[in-house]
Amino acid sequence: MENLQSALKDYSLSVSTVPEKGRSLFASRDFYPGLSHFSSNKFSGFIHYLIVSLMSLINVKCVADVAGDVIIGQEPYICVSNNSSLSTPKRCDGCFITSNVLRRCSRCHVAYYCGTACQRSEWELHRLECEVLSRLEKDKRKSVTPSIRLMVRLYLRRKLQDDKVIPSTAMDNYNLVEALVAHMSDITEEQLVLYAQMANLVYSILQWPEINIKEIAENFSKFACNAHTICDSELRPVGTGLYPVISIINHSCLPNSVLVFEGRSALVRAVQHIPAGTEVVISYIETAGSTIARQKALKEQYLFTCTCPRCSKMGQKDDIQESAILEGYRCKNEKCGGFLLRTTDGKGFQCQGCQLVMGKEEIKEIITEIELLSEEAASKSSFSCSYQEVISIYKKIEKLQTKLYHPFSISLMQTREKILKSLMELEHWTEALAYCKLTIPFYEKVYPSVHPLLGLQYYTCGKLEWYLGETEEAVKSLTKAVDILRITHGTNTPFMKDLLMKLEEARAEASYKCSSIHC
Repeated sequence: MENLQSALKDYSLSVSTVPEKGRSLFASRDFYPGLSHFSSNKFSGFIHYLIVSLMSLINVKCVADVAGDVIIGQEPYICVSNNSSLSTPKRCDGCFITSNVLRRCSRCHVAYYCGTACQRSEWELHRLECEVLSRLEKDKRKSVTPSIRLMVRLYLRRKLQDDKVIPSTAMDNYNLVEALVAHMSDITEEQLVLYAQMANLVYSILQWPEINIKEIAENFSKFACNAHTICDSELRPVGTGLYPVISIINHSCLPNSVLVFEGRSALVRAVQHIPAGTEVVISYIETAGSTIARQKALKEQYLFTCTCPRCSKMGQKDDIQESAILEGYRCKNEKCGGFLLRTTDGKGFQCQGCQLVMGKEEIKEIITEIELLSEEAASKSSFSCSYQEVISIYKKIEKLQTKLYHPFSISLMQTREKILKSLMELEHWTEALAYCKLTIPFYEKVYPSVHPLLGLQYYTCGKLEWYLGETEEAVKSLTKAVDILRITHGTNTPFMKDLLMKLEEARAEASYKCSSIHC
């Protein structure tokens, strides 16, 4: 712990134990969501935000200096791509890129690489991994899921560090993994049986008498609570990694920072002003949900009850209204559009605006129809039916949901997202843009002003507008995307460089169009 505390001083961070939360990460200087080189203690928060405002007013285009402060970055102690025996196309085990021309390891047939550079970077670890996997019969190798492979790699990396083949540091050693919470006393009997079965498989792969199945099972429980899904710049899952120091960061449904990835590297960036002495918190889950839904997700996956400021309002008037809008029903009087709450006798739902009551049977009838259509859509999707057929079904669902749910309903938004995705697959750009615009108000309502999902939705909207010739609108959408994503993603990744280039090209095109018509 002392070595870790010393290492974290270089990041202006410290670890403290908080009652009912355990180890927590605290800032020892101010962090800001922008202007990282102005974030020293000699600049007050007022001056910092004044600079940002002035840059915005004069339309400063050089955004490279206004990325969100990187609070901490860490390479994974271990990681694996999402590759499985059935996944296609495969991902490189070194950089996680997808390609149809990856080279498969000729010995174990499990690992894939895009070239010699990635193969060399992984060689020390994969050399041992290849040896143990090659002992398995070919049929058994298909049962080596990413989770099993991650655990095998954990023990192999520990061995490499114990044998001094690769170095250990204060922020990169097995002791940090041992210090992670496993919650073994909180897991269900079914989970315990599953972990034991997986541990048996890992034990049979390694064939090391010095490790025991109970320890492996406990580490699987640690993975469930502490491993992170590695995502690309557009938040699509590409792998799983264990980042023991970043795992110290606790959850909040109102986070002041965000976890993003550059390749396999994990970066925590400030999305709010974080004063010195403040705990650094991220969100473990999708926060666009009711308090009850968030609490349920956290309890099931991470085995704790959240007590953040947002969750502490559970049951209060504002929380009840938010839940009813996100997951409840709307008034059937189209002129009203108020939200419904269950009547005191439990026989129906009453509008909190016009007091009109909607019967339970009426609601149940619509829900049943939605469920049947959803099953049909899922069935057609699994049988690779045409996108057009699936879109047709989802539009029927959307029509029913529009009658039943509030315009900001999560269910309605999810349906529209599915329609949008299918329309883009069909390259029906005009209709896709219309649906993308329908989702924007929802994103603006349920997410903070600086949130990667909101930024990415603006980005999608901007790309569609630009492609369809709506250049001025595209500039507005892409500018909003940049304003958010430069904070959450930085400005040096290929994704962000491409976005910044698109914005400059759209601005140039809009300027040319404007000058050609003498506006």
